[in-house]
Amino acid sequence: MTITGHDTDADAVRVLKGLEDSCSSVRLRAALAAGTAPDPRFVDRLVERCAIEPEFLVRDMLTWALTRHPVSMTLPGLVREVRSERAQARSQALHTLSKIGDRRAWPAITRKLLSDADTDVARSAWRAAVVLVPDGEKSALAEVLATQLGRGERETQLSLSRALVALGDVIEPAVRAAATSPDPYVCAHALATQRLLRDPDAGFEFAIEEAKRVIALGGSHQEGR
Repeated sequence: MTITGHDTDADAVRVLKGLEDSCSSVRLRAALAAGTAPDPRFVDRLVERCAIEPEFLVRDMLTWALTRHPVSMTLPGLVREVRSERAQARSQALHTLSKIGDRRAWPAITRKLLSDADTDVARSAWRAAVVLVPDGEKSALAEVLATQLGRGERETQLSLSRALVALGDVIEPAVRAAATSPDPYVCAHALATQRLLRDPDAGFEFAIEEAKRVIALGGSHQEGR
């Protein structure tokens, strides 16, 4: 059977309507369809939907659908979204940029995003930064990320440690400096990150508890080296 232009237009209309449906399963199928048969008409709507979609599984499918479209079409809208007033728009755009992995998006990863007051945005920015950073800027990125040590609960701290460790040995000066902090939370997080850099299999819980013991016993903040 030959697919005519009319059929294609009708399919596109169904996808676009489906993305706005009140039922999450319909939106999920529409996002899947948008990625399965990419169409330039989908890009703006996919980006817009990422900013407001309440369901995680649907958001993940929206991101996948965007990765299926040419970067030249998706990059401008995603870069625009990282400057949005809406936290979810920033977070999901950063997540999608990390999945696309095109380093032309690197200039959009600002210090403001890396220290965003919204934890989901900051974590998405950390992951995206590690993927997109040029080799020559890894040390500078490590310095910015190190300013966030001690932030948040364990899950957030683990995300930051993973991001730092992914940068490799270039993080050592910044993390070593953070380990001298008078703030015990910053110090413990820095020591745990140092431990993970040396031994990625140690596990974050073990590393953080070990760091706490070092501090409690009055050990040098540099003992984690």
